[in-house]
Amino acid sequence: MVFCGNCGAQVPAGLKFCPSCGKAAVAAPPPQMQQQMPPQQAYRPPVVPGAPQQADIRDAQDNKGMAIVAYLLFFIPLLTGAHKNSPFVKHHTNQGTVLFILCAAWSVVNWILTALFTALLFRAATWGLWGAISIILGLFWLIPAVLCVVGIINAANGRMKPLPVIGGIKIIK
Repeated sequence: MVFCGNCGAQVPAGLKFCPSCGKAAVAAPPPQMQQQMPPQQAYRPPVVPGAPQQADIRDAQDNKGMAIVAYLLFFIPLLTGAHKNSPFVKHHTNQGTVLFILCAAWSVVNWILTALFTALLFRAATWGLWGAISIILGLFWLIPAVLCVVGIINAANGRMKPLPVIGGIKIIK
């Protein structure tokens, strides 16, 4: 006997489509027998590449706020100890700490280069060249800004995806 998989109506033999709803006819048990079938297993969300393991989805949902804070003020999760209780927060605190160290290092390099170019170009009185170099050095600050935004988006979406370039560095273990 053939029944419609959509509406459960009996489909005469030889027909490929249900005369009631127009959907493709499949061999399915009648509606009365469908009610007697055992209930299906509980729904499990699919594994998304780059997402935390299935056991960590609740951790990610519960700790998104602290993970986002880790990119803005990396020391807050360290002071509160949230990084010890949550692998999700620990990952993002590590990423935020590495990003802070990158910014601090770039700040020192930027200061040295600016002082050096100022001393060299001040004597030559080439203010246009000094201005262009200052703009170029300033544009390098876009790199940590973009990495910060990428990290915040990953944290908000519940992913433990490492940041480009600096993501493999582990400071907090």
